[in-house]
Amino acid sequence: MRTVDLSPLYRSFIGFDHLASLMDAAARTDKQPSFPPYNIELLAQDQYRITMAVAGFKEEELSIESENNTLKVIGQKAEKDDAQERKFIHQGIAERSFERKFQLGDHVKVLGASLEHGLLQIDLQREIPEALKPRKIAINATNLLENK
Repeated sequence: MRTVDLSPLYRSFIGFDHLASLMDAAARTDKQPSFPPYNIELLAQDQYRITMAVAGFKEEELSIESENNTLKVIGQKAEKDDAQERKFIHQGIAERSFERKFQLGDHVKVLGASLEHGLLQIDLQREIPEALKPRKIAINATNLLENK
C-alpha cells in the first residue's frame, strides 16, 4: 500500500514528468539496504554534508561518482588472503562491500570529500545560476509602450 499511482496526474499536468521521475527514483532509493549508516547535515544556507560511517575501509577501497543528479558512493573491499583468515567470536563491524545512492537536487555540486577516523565526509553546495535567481524590476514613471 506504499505505492502511489500518479497516472491521473499525467492526464492533467503537462510538463511535470520530471517531478514524477524524481518521485519514482525516491521510491526506488527507499529500498536500499541500511548499510553503511549516514547523516545529512545542513551546514549553512545551500551547503550540505553527508557523513558516512565506513569503518574498516581504506581510501583506495572507496569511490564517489556524481552523474545526472545522482551521487553514488561505492565501497569495494579487497579480496582477503586465506592465510590471514581470522576467527571471530563476535563480528559486529561489517566488512562487506556496499553501494549507496543519493538523489541530488538541481544545481547541487559536490565540493569534495575526506576520510578521517572511519568517517567519509562529502561536502555539497547548491549553486543557483544568475539567470534563475530572482531579479528586481525597476518601475518607471512613464509607460514604455507609449514611448515607442
